[in-house]
Amino acid sequence: MVIPPPVRPPRLTQYLKPYVLKMHFTNKYVSAQVIHSETATVASAASSQEKALRPSMESTRDVAAAAKIGKLLGERLLLKGIPAVCVHLKREQKYIMVRSKLLLTL
Repeated sequence: MVIPPPVRPPRLTQYLKPYVLKMHFTNKYVSAQVIHSETATVASAASSQEKALRPSMESTRDVAAAAKIGKLLGERLLLKGIPAVCVHLKREQKYIMVRSKLLLTL
């Protein structure tokens, strides 16, 4: 059973983009996915754990890896016809360099 996402007031949803970027950083890997907020489905995802990306990366957890993941995710989104995404950052995430590098490449 799928639990639908909470319904937001219409005055707020008219200004938000329907796709939301979610980023996840661990000590070893960087991953990002774009979720369609109305249907709660994943539109596209990219991770440094993908076998096709590992040989081309020196490290799977640094700023360069985040830049490659951001570029790959951006290309996948453009192929699906998604031109822009919305980002909701927590207070502690706003000024971390790896996250900002990923955002700049999208």
